[in-house]
Amino acid sequence: MKHILKTMSGYRREWLRGDLLSGIVIAAVSIPISMGYAQIAGLPAVYGLYGSVLPVLVFALFSTSPQFMFGVDAAPAAMVGSVLAGMGVTLGSPEAQRLVPVLTFYTGVWLLAFSLLRAGKTLNYISAPVMGGFISGICCTIILMQLPKLMGGTAGTGELFELAEHLLSACRSVHPLSLALGLAALAILLTGKKLLPKFPMAIVMMAVGAAASAGFHLAERGVACLAAVEPGLPALRLPDLRALSPVQGLGSSLSIAVVIMAETLLAESSFAMRHDVALSDNREILTFSLANLAACLVGCCPVNGSVSRSSMNEQFRGRTQLVSVVAAALMAAVLLFFTGFIRFLPVPVLTAIVISALLGAVEFDVARRLLRANRREFAIFMAAFLGVLVLGTIHGVIIGALLSFADVIQRASQPQRDFLGVISGRPGVYPIDRMSEAHAIDGVVLYRFSGSLFFANITLFQQDIERSVGPDTRAVIVDASGIVGVDISACDRLLLLYRKLKGRGVRFYLTEHIGQVNDELRRFGAGELIDEGAVRRTLYGALLDCGAADEQMLPEALRSRAAELLRQRQEFEWAYGEDAEQRMEALAGELLNTLAHTEQARRGDALETLLHSIHWRGEIDRDALLARLEQHLQELSGLMELPEDEVLARLERRRARVTEQLRREHPELLAHLVAHREELEARLRAHYPQAAAHIDELRARQQKTE
Repeated sequence: MKHILKTMSGYRREWLRGDLLSGIVIAAVSIPISMGYAQIAGLPAVYGLYGSVLPVLVFALFSTSPQFMFGVDAAPAAMVGSVLAGMGVTLGSPEAQRLVPVLTFYTGVWLLAFSLLRAGKTLNYISAPVMGGFISGICCTIILMQLPKLMGGTAGTGELFELAEHLLSACRSVHPLSLALGLAALAILLTGKKLLPKFPMAIVMMAVGAAASAGFHLAERGVACLAAVEPGLPALRLPDLRALSPVQGLGSSLSIAVVIMAETLLAESSFAMRHDVALSDNREILTFSLANLAACLVGCCPVNGSVSRSSMNEQFRGRTQLVSVVAAALMAAVLLFFTGFIRFLPVPVLTAIVISALLGAVEFDVARRLLRANRREFAIFMAAFLGVLVLGTIHGVIIGALLSFADVIQRASQPQRDFLGVISGRPGVYPIDRMSEAHAIDGVVLYRFSGSLFFANITLFQQDIERSVGPDTRAVIVDASGIVGVDISACDRLLLLYRKLKGRGVRFYLTEHIGQVNDELRRFGAGELIDEGAVRRTLYGALLDCGAADEQMLPEALRSRAAELLRQRQEFEWAYGEDAEQRMEALAGELLNTLAHTEQARRGDALETLLHSIHWRGEIDRDALLARLEQHLQELSGLMELPEDEVLARLERRRARVTEQLRREHPELLAHLVAHREELEARLRAHYPQAAAHIDELRARQQKTE
């Protein structure tokens, strides 16, 4: 039970009235809409009612979205109709009734595969302009299909040019009474949306249309009405999978499944954000699959999330999927006991209801916002829109996906970049092109790159820096706080740039980035940048290292904030990550090797010089290196020809100076130094117990001597 009806967990009594009322409204509105969409998909209208019972119940049982509605809807219905037209199958024919549930079955199979592959994350790559253009294109296509029915004709098929040709043909044989009914109903519906947005005007128009049909015998006057519906619930049966080969079925239904997943998940996420609800994307895709597999059992077309019905549910304050349960139960009651009135529904009125709902779903308001704000994204919207309208839904999906990926690559290859400077008397660094008072630091290029470095933008990065370097430049410092990753192409180019600048006497630094970037630099062969000190944890640390720092550049608040100061004084573990201990051992080994190649008489002074020259200037990092050297007392003692206890005493005095320097300059960091020493001690005792015992023995001997 914990996996079903999750939206009704913790149900409150005060929600019941809103859920019941909304369920009644949704059921009533779904009758004409679902019947109209079923006809668009090539099925008799009654199948729209069949698809509004079992599939809706399945969605209600398993969905994690409390307020989103599911059922027979525009986009998949239009796509199925398009597939049938492409096969040369007449809409509404027995062959269509045989093929549609097979397409629905394969759609459910695709959605099941998407759920298992956790494909919900792919929606992150479909932008709002692409989806808006795609949905608007589908809505306009369906509207063009439906317009001839307002005039007393039949629905059109195909894409823009075929639909336009069919519409012109319908205009030559308009049935005046049908057109008058349809236009009047459409005008009332659109006016009602503006004046009474919460009033279920579609129900009223459906009732008025049925009454007018019965009272004035509209069918005898040439107005098309829905065919009579046999009472009773649909029989459950497996689709005839022999009607299509697996290759045909899977190939024809892939785009339908993609649209159902993308359109419904995006709309569900929008509703969830408005109501602070957490969705499980892959659980929802699984629910879409189960609902479509249920739809194929009743012979219906693929089912989808309905934005229009969900908005109506929101208006009438439905709170849980009890709304769907109520709507499905009422639809079942209609099929059992009230099918008689369906034959009185005038097709022009039904068509007006469908067109009204579609006009509410188009997203031209998004296009207007994009036109004002971003012409490039407006062009993407229009390309997706026209792709669907002119080339069809399948090609529209492909165009939308390609545009989404192209947009991602375009944005990533042209990230925000700034050259930074300082403002006299004010702390910090500022973009020179946005702050008129900001000016460059003499001899230093400060550059900020706000995007991951990879093959598509590393040339831009390199060109910016090389153009900025002049004869007097002594350092280039990159604020890499916006760089969250590098690839092998970027690493190779960074290394070449570093060596090129180094050859010209210009120091190069990468600063402020996350530690994972250092891992990638080392993994892709650019560890030289870290080993030679070209990677610094803070921009201020790089300025200090190249001798260009001004104390006024660092805000007083920052100088007194322990966390920021700690970043400047503990870089080693940030730079080397999980390899820090191994690299510290290697650094100690390099220092011992250098001493071994130094004249015996100079080794004492050389040790002090080497400790001071290491580019990791943070006190905590230096203390860690001294602790590591204590583990090599025997080697140091042999190299310096001094007793081990005297060598240990020298190292301890050096560590005491580190402590005193930190206490004098930044006492707030002293606790971090002590904690770090305790951690190193614990690690030494755990991994090298004999060395730890020997050091303890030497320290005890020193204390007795003192």
